[in-house]
Amino acid sequence: MNAIALGPFLLSLPRLYAFACALVLLIAVRILFKLSSNVQQRWFTGLILAWLISARLGHVVFNLDSYADTPLDALMLWKPGYDGLWGMLGGLIWTGWALRHRLKAMISTMVLVMATSALWMVLVLFSPLGGSFASKPIPDLTLQDIEGNDIHLPSLAEGEHKVIFNLWATWCPPCLREMPLLAEVATRDDVHVVIVNQGEDLLPIVRYLDEQSLSFRYALLDPQQRLMTAFETPGLPTTLMFNRHGQAIEQHVGELTRAQLEQWLEN
Repeated sequence: MNAIALGPFLLSLPRLYAFACALVLLIAVRILFKLSSNVQQRWFTGLILAWLISARLGHVVFNLDSYADTPLDALMLWKPGYDGLWGMLGGLIWTGWALRHRLKAMISTMVLVMATSALWMVLVLFSPLGGSFASKPIPDLTLQDIEGNDIHLPSLAEGEHKVIFNLWATWCPPCLREMPLLAEVATRDDVHVVIVNQGEDLLPIVRYLDEQSLSFRYALLDPQQRLMTAFETPGLPTTLMFNRHGQAIEQHVGELTRAQLEQWLEN
């Protein structure tokens, strides 16, 4: 799991880890080095900006095809997609420039930047607060689609199709932002995209899909939110991908990116 719930809000664990690492770095620099408050504030503010921009740039460079049609997505910094090594490089360059007149402090601070960047990458990789991802089969449930037809969920994995389940609601802004991307993926021949509304009546669902001209072969209703329980998800949106044998191989809580979804489909 890559997010935890704080009441009605979802908190991305990579962001939580980043905040913790930045706090550790700031405290360490304050304790170890006698920098004036103005110098320290200028360095730290620039470091955050340099790290974020460099990390995003690195991610975009390695996923150019995914951003070719929607280049403005690269500027949406709230979406996932950061390369820790590029972020560390940007942070080191900024630190070298900002503290160039304080050689000892510059070298020591650069070591701390490398250490905290490495710590963030390790935390994101192992996600100690998120628990382990257990591969589960598609739940043995039958749900109705918006036309009133019964859909037995395990049957969707029969044949040579991967299956993507997306749990969503019309009141959830990130759910709505990723819906056009899911509709685009749903046109592929090698995957079934199943959007499963959680807890809402039929009318707002149909109205939203019609207003946005979105078409899905599998648009299902889950008024009792049984899939949220089955998938043990802390909130919406949640997306899971199942292989051709009906076993879960990927899970993401929060808004998806095109690069992330394409990587899932290529693996």
